[in-house]
Amino acid sequence: MTGLQNWPGRYTDRHGREDVVFASDGRARIRTTIRGVPFEGDGMDDLGALGGEPPQEMFSFFDGALCSCLLEWELPLPVETLGRGVRAGTLHCALRLGDPAGPGRGLDATTLDLALRLDGCDHAAAGGHDDFEDALHDLQRRLPPGERLRACVACAWSDYHPAGHGLMGGLACFRGAKGVYRQVEGKHGPRGIMRLWDARTEFVQETWLCEEFERRAPDQGYRGSFPYPG
Repeated sequence: MTGLQNWPGRYTDRHGREDVVFASDGRARIRTTIRGVPFEGDGMDDLGALGGEPPQEMFSFFDGALCSCLLEWELPLPVETLGRGVRAGTLHCALRLGDPAGPGRGLDATTLDLALRLDGCDHAAAGGHDDFEDALHDLQRRLPPGERLRACVACAWSDYHPAGHGLMGGLACFRGAKGVYRQVEGKHGPRGIMRLWDARTEFVQETWLCEEFERRAPDQGYRGSFPYPG
């Protein structure tokens, strides 16, 4: 999957619900239009109105991004099954963005729920995750034995920065520097991820996928296996 994807979805707040479409390049840009107002951001929790904030009567904002709302969307997520090849799945995402908690305190809540529909069955991650990394690890552990998500979060060439990351899109892809990434051992030192970090190709969303996908091996890179033990 490369190029632009359109994800059907919904926007809900105290004023009501509206069907919308989220357009994403799978890397660092998401766009949509809600109630006639175009929005853009690096992630679903960073959608700001283009051309300035519209009247507060239409939306709620915190630091220029939408809040006090529910965002829902669907996107393709293939699953590889031992002996059956790759099958098409659909990931249902629901992100609840809470109310401002006060100056410098962020939102009072941000929770992510994921469910994968595969062959007519739904497989849900435990509710209320903080980001896509944890939610997808949890979802993978809940799939039947032999079924594996096929996405950047499960790829041999992806890793996170030790300082942490946000809700989505902070996953570094090293597909253009595979030889360098194979050397990664821990955080620091001559083969630490910190020293080799600038060799990354780009940042991608956890649910994206390209033709260079390879299954992640146990204890690979800085972040280790997918899913991690737990």
